[in-house]
Amino acid sequence: MPLAAFPKCFLHAMCVTREMSVDDWLDMAAGFDVDGYEFYWPFTPHENPAEMERIRRRAEDQKRTIPMMCYSPDFTKPDAEGRAAEVEAEKVAIRACPMLGVKYLRVLSGQRRPEVSRADGVRWVAECIHALLPEAEKNGVTLILENHYKDTFWSFPEFAQHREVFLELLDAIGTHPNFGVNFDPSNSVICGEDPIALLDAVKQRVVSMHASDRYFEGGTLEDLVKIDANPNTGYAGILQHGVVGKGLNDYDRIFSTLKSVGFDGWISIEDGADPLVGAHDIAESAVFLREKMRQHGLR
Repeated sequence: MPLAAFPKCFLHAMCVTREMSVDDWLDMAAGFDVDGYEFYWPFTPHENPAEMERIRRRAEDQKRTIPMMCYSPDFTKPDAEGRAAEVEAEKVAIRACPMLGVKYLRVLSGQRRPEVSRADGVRWVAECIHALLPEAEKNGVTLILENHYKDTFWSFPEFAQHREVFLELLDAIGTHPNFGVNFDPSNSVICGEDPIALLDAVKQRVVSMHASDRYFEGGTLEDLVKIDANPNTGYAGILQHGVVGKGLNDYDRIFSTLKSVGFDGWISIEDGADPLVGAHDIAESAVFLREKMRQHGLR
């Protein structure tokens, strides 16, 4: 089972200030015990095919690949034209994936806008993802729906953040050889739910995973359920992002569950929020995950 790394704590530097380049990230990650990288669309030079080719070859020179792309479509826009534009934008990403060697491209539901009903949201998102599947199949890409919480640059948390909405959306989309689930246990924790309950419900459809962890600082799970998350981040202040294996997620149960259904997909480390310790934390998380993968026969 291959392991990738995602530069979560460096997204501001890579996408906003641009003080950190893709090459800087690849240089930094050269010492990590990983097999590949997960990219984020806003820092991907998709308008320059030659640059995409160069980056892919640079990863290959490190004996690594770029199997995953983190993309954030917003399919809950109330106007049909806005949703159609989001579909066309993700088609551009689908077509770009082969240039980097990406096999798994994330899809999301969209923002949980107060004016959008659950029924409308589920219907709109399912329609948008169905519209993407022919393009994904044509390009050899699998679309992965994540139980997400909030894109860094969104105003509202994820529409399908909670388990019951996520499962309803999965049912509405149905099965397709180019569609699956990207499971992130921490995103269940963020909204006060049990990640194992979600995993048990979707385990047959999981094709990739984000390995992350959370810990409480000045509160409990009961407190988390009672308090409102920050509307701009989707986070409650008592919940912090930490090194994988040192938080609330039970990776023995997670990996044993994945092993029981024959999971052999990519696991991407989505670790940390502090760029000052980000590289150290990712490296430490990789060590923990390799050992857990070995213990559970996931290699």
